[in-house]
Amino acid sequence: MPKRVDHGERRSEIAEALVRVAGRRGLHAVGMRDVAAEAGVSLRLVQYYFETKEKLLLFGLEHLAERFGERVAARVRAAGPSPGPRATVEALLMAALPVDEESRTFHLLYTSYAVLSVNDRTLAAQPFIRNPDAAEEVVSELLRQAHEADRLASGPDARLEAVGLLAMSAGLGTSILVGQRTPESAAAVLTHHLDRIFGARDGDAAAHGA
Repeated sequence: MPKRVDHGERRSEIAEALVRVAGRRGLHAVGMRDVAAEAGVSLRLVQYYFETKEKLLLFGLEHLAERFGERVAARVRAAGPSPGPRATVEALLMAALPVDEESRTFHLLYTSYAVLSVNDRTLAAQPFIRNPDAAEEVVSELLRQAHEADRLASGPDARLEAVGLLAMSAGLGTSILVGQRTPESAAAVLTHHLDRIFGARDGDAAAHGA
């Protein structure tokens, strides 16, 4: 009796192959044939599952986003059984910094996709992520919760602070990739701004650092 194929697992394996190749060569240099070779399958099979390179790239980004969510969740769990708003915000921001191979690949591929989509109409027409405001909404809500619990140093605009923190984390990640600063110095910048928002002696603060 023929072996039953798990199509979801096969798609994930191909996406992992895309991530590995793109991490080594850059997203712009990756073709479907390269991904097929990395995954150890035929080009026809990759085309069967994804049809076009654009669809493959989009699925690969969704796959990366899921892995990033797992990375954040692991950091939140490490902060203790009942992490508060600051610990959760810190976990999300620090998880995005490229401090190891997995996080470096995550940052590199997301940045590369954004750059490619500027001049590629097909990529630009695709949703970059399913909910582009999801992270802002999460961080904004955590800041509102902290404000209501009187855990903020002042009464900031939660949405503006969330946008600023996330943009800062993304920019710091790029500066690490290009060698402008170390992961430790980038983490120190984030900690400085979290101290400004929450207060340096906030009892909810997680252990500082990457």
